[in-house]
Amino acid sequence: MAKHRPPPDTAAAAPDDDAALFRSAIGPVRELPPVPAPPPRPRPRPAARMAERDDAEAKGDFLRLLDEAPIEPGDTLRHRRDDVPARVLKRLAQGEYAAQDELDLHHATAASAEAMLRRFLHDARDAGIHCVRVIHGKGLNSEGVPVLKNLCDRLLRQRADVLAFHSAPASQGGTGAVLVLVAPRRG
Repeated sequence: MAKHRPPPDTAAAAPDDDAALFRSAIGPVRELPPVPAPPPRPRPRPAARMAERDDAEAKGDFLRLLDEAPIEPGDTLRHRRDDVPARVLKRLAQGEYAAQDELDLHHATAASAEAMLRRFLHDARDAGIHCVRVIHGKGLNSEGVPVLKNLCDRLLRQRADVLAFHSAPASQGGTGAVLVLVAPRRG
Protein backbone atom coordinates (compact mmCIF):
# COMPACT_ATOMS: atom_id res chain seq x y z
CA MET A 1 0.00 0.00 0.00
CA ALA A 2 1.18 3.41 -0.85
CA LYS A 3 1.33 6.00 1.79
CA HIS A 4 -0.31 9.27 1.00
CA ARG A 5 1.26 12.39 2.31
CA PRO A 6 -0.93 15.17 3.47
CA PRO A 7 -0.86 18.26 1.29
CA PRO A 8 1.62 20.85 2.52
CA ASP A 9 0.27 23.73 4.47
CA THR A 10 0.82 26.58 2.03
CA ALA A 11 0.42 29.25 4.63
CA ALA A 12 3.13 27.80 6.88
CA ALA A 13 5.56 26.83 4.04
CA ALA A 14 5.58 30.11 2.11
CA PRO A 15 7.84 32.57 3.90
CA ASP A 16 7.56 36.25 3.16
CA ASP A 17 11.12 36.51 1.85
CA ASP A 18 11.87 34.76 -1.49
CA ALA A 19 15.60 35.31 -1.03
CA ALA A 20 15.53 33.49 2.31
CA LEU A 21 13.66 30.62 0.71
CA PHE A 22 16.28 30.45 -2.07
CA ARG A 23 19.18 30.47 0.45
CA SER A 24 17.58 27.73 2.52
CA ALA A 25 17.01 25.59 -0.59
CA ILE A 26 20.59 26.00 -1.87
CA GLY A 27 22.35 25.55 1.41
CA PRO A 28 25.81 26.81 2.24
CA VAL A 29 27.85 28.26 -0.65
CA ARG A 30 31.49 29.08 -1.01
CA GLU A 31 32.71 32.23 -2.68
CA LEU A 32 34.58 31.85 -5.99
CA PRO A 33 38.09 33.21 -6.20
CA PRO A 34 38.29 36.67 -7.75
CA VAL A 35 38.70 36.71 -11.52
CA PRO A 36 41.06 39.27 -13.04
CA ALA A 37 39.30 41.99 -14.98
CA PRO A 38 39.28 41.54 -18.75
CA PRO A 39 41.79 43.66 -20.64
CA PRO A 40 40.46 47.07 -21.59
CA ARG A 41 39.23 47.59 -25.14
CA PRO A 42 41.96 48.95 -27.35
CA ARG A 43 41.85 52.63 -27.99
CA PRO A 44 40.71 53.55 -31.47
CA ARG A 45 43.43 54.33 -33.93
CA PRO A 46 43.91 58.04 -34.46
CA ALA A 47 42.21 59.25 -37.60
CA ALA A 48 44.06 61.33 -40.15
CA ARG A 49 41.45 64.05 -40.17
CA MET A 50 43.52 66.45 -42.26
CA ALA A 51 44.07 63.79 -44.93
CA GLU A 52 40.37 62.89 -44.90
CA ARG A 53 39.46 66.57 -45.23
CA ASP A 54 41.94 67.01 -48.08
CA ASP A 55 40.53 63.94 -49.84
CA ALA A 56 36.97 65.23 -49.42
CA GLU A 57 38.01 68.64 -50.72
CA ALA A 58 39.78 67.10 -53.71
CA LYS A 59 36.76 64.93 -54.44
CA GLY A 60 34.54 68.03 -54.32
CA ASP A 61 36.89 69.85 -56.70
CA PHE A 62 36.89 66.82 -58.98
CA LEU A 63 33.09 66.72 -59.06
CA ARG A 64 32.95 70.46 -59.78
CA LEU A 65 35.34 69.95 -62.68
CA LEU A 66 33.03 67.30 -64.11
CA ASP A 67 30.37 69.97 -64.48
CA GLU A 68 32.69 72.13 -66.61
CA ALA A 69 32.91 71.82 -70.37
CA PRO A 70 34.98 68.80 -71.43
CA ILE A 71 38.34 69.15 -73.10
CA GLU A 72 38.32 68.70 -76.86
CA PRO A 73 40.91 66.73 -78.91
CA GLY A 74 43.01 69.76 -79.90
CA ASP A 75 42.86 71.54 -76.53
CA THR A 76 46.03 72.09 -74.53
CA LEU A 77 46.20 70.81 -70.97
CA ARG A 78 47.78 73.24 -68.53
CA HIS A 79 47.70 73.76 -64.80
CA ARG A 80 50.00 74.89 -62.00
CA ARG A 81 49.64 75.15 -58.25
CA ASP A 82 49.45 78.65 -56.82
CA ASP A 83 52.88 78.30 -55.21
CA VAL A 84 54.55 77.32 -58.50
CA PRO A 85 55.91 80.29 -60.48
CA ALA A 86 54.41 80.99 -63.92
CA ARG A 87 57.87 80.67 -65.53
CA VAL A 88 57.98 76.99 -64.49
CA LEU A 89 54.79 76.33 -66.47
CA LYS A 90 56.23 78.24 -69.43
CA ARG A 91 59.43 76.16 -69.34
CA LEU A 92 57.35 73.00 -69.07
CA ALA A 93 55.32 74.04 -72.14
CA GLN A 94 58.53 74.55 -74.11
CA GLY A 95 59.82 71.11 -73.18
CA GLU A 96 62.76 72.40 -71.14
CA TYR A 97 62.24 69.73 -68.51
CA ALA A 98 63.43 66.25 -69.49
CA ALA A 99 60.90 63.51 -68.85
CA GLN A 100 62.58 60.87 -66.69
CA ASP A 101 59.83 58.28 -67.12
CA GLU A 102 56.82 57.72 -69.35
CA LEU A 103 53.39 56.07 -69.18
CA ASP A 104 51.38 55.19 -72.29
CA LEU A 105 47.62 54.93 -71.69
CA HIS A 106 46.64 54.08 -75.28
CA HIS A 107 44.01 51.31 -75.48
CA ALA A 108 43.31 51.40 -71.72
CA THR A 109 39.82 51.68 -70.31
CA ALA A 110 39.05 54.72 -68.18
CA ALA A 111 39.06 52.67 -64.97
CA SER A 112 42.35 50.91 -65.69
CA ALA A 113 43.94 54.16 -66.97
CA GLU A 114 43.02 55.90 -63.72
CA ALA A 115 44.54 53.11 -61.63
CA MET A 116 47.67 53.00 -63.81
CA LEU A 117 48.13 56.78 -63.63
CA ARG A 118 47.72 56.89 -59.84
CA ARG A 119 50.23 54.04 -59.40
CA PHE A 120 52.66 55.61 -61.91
CA LEU A 121 52.66 58.98 -60.11
CA HIS A 122 53.06 57.30 -56.73
CA ASP A 123 56.00 55.21 -57.97
CA ALA A 124 57.61 58.22 -59.67
CA ARG A 125 57.45 60.21 -56.47
CA ASP A 126 58.87 57.31 -54.45
CA ALA A 127 61.73 56.97 -56.96
CA GLY A 128 62.56 60.69 -56.75
CA ILE A 129 61.54 61.39 -60.35
CA HIS A 130 60.50 65.01 -60.87
CA CYS A 131 59.25 65.10 -64.47
CA VAL A 132 57.22 62.44 -66.26
CA ARG A 133 55.36 62.18 -69.55
CA VAL A 134 51.89 60.67 -69.74
CA ILE A 135 50.69 59.71 -73.22
CA HIS A 136 46.91 59.80 -73.25
CA GLY A 137 46.29 60.20 -76.97
CA LYS A 138 44.40 62.99 -78.67
CA GLY A 139 41.07 61.20 -78.45
CA LEU A 140 40.38 61.25 -82.17
CA ASN A 141 38.92 57.72 -81.98
CA SER A 142 36.73 58.48 -78.97
CA GLU A 143 33.06 59.08 -79.49
CA GLY A 144 32.32 62.65 -78.43
CA VAL A 145 35.00 63.83 -76.02
CA PRO A 146 38.48 62.35 -75.54
CA VAL A 147 37.95 60.18 -72.46
CA LEU A 148 41.57 59.57 -71.41
CA LYS A 149 42.61 63.17 -72.00
CA ASN A 150 39.78 64.45 -69.78
CA LEU A 151 40.56 61.81 -67.18
CA CYS A 152 44.23 62.86 -67.06
CA ASP A 153 43.33 66.55 -66.74
CA ARG A 154 40.93 65.99 -63.88
CA LEU A 155 43.08 63.48 -62.03
CA LEU A 156 46.26 65.56 -62.29
CA ARG A 157 44.47 68.67 -61.00
CA GLN A 158 43.29 66.92 -57.86
CA ARG A 159 46.60 65.36 -56.84
CA ALA A 160 48.63 67.15 -54.19
CA ASP A 161 51.89 65.63 -55.48
CA VAL A 162 51.48 67.25 -58.93
CA LEU A 163 53.03 70.71 -59.01
CA ALA A 164 52.23 71.57 -62.63
CA PHE A 165 51.42 69.96 -65.96
CA HIS A 166 51.27 71.09 -69.57
CA SER A 167 50.61 69.42 -72.89
CA ALA A 168 53.88 68.30 -74.39
CA PRO A 169 55.59 70.18 -77.22
CA ALA A 170 54.84 68.86 -80.73
CA SER A 171 58.13 66.94 -80.82
CA GLN A 172 57.15 65.01 -77.66
CA GLY A 173 53.54 64.15 -78.49
CA GLY A 174 51.79 67.51 -78.65
CA THR A 175 48.24 67.55 -77.32
CA GLY A 176 48.28 63.74 -77.11
CA ALA A 177 50.72 63.77 -74.18
CA VAL A 178 51.26 65.78 -71.03
CA LEU A 179 54.44 66.63 -69.12
CA VAL A 180 53.96 66.49 -65.36
CA LEU A 181 56.13 67.98 -62.61
CA VAL A 182 55.95 65.80 -59.51
CA ALA A 183 56.63 67.23 -56.05
CA PRO A 184 59.69 65.82 -54.28
CA ARG A 185 59.03 63.43 -51.42
CA ARG A 186 59.41 65.06 -48.00
CA GLY A 187 61.30 63.47 -45.15
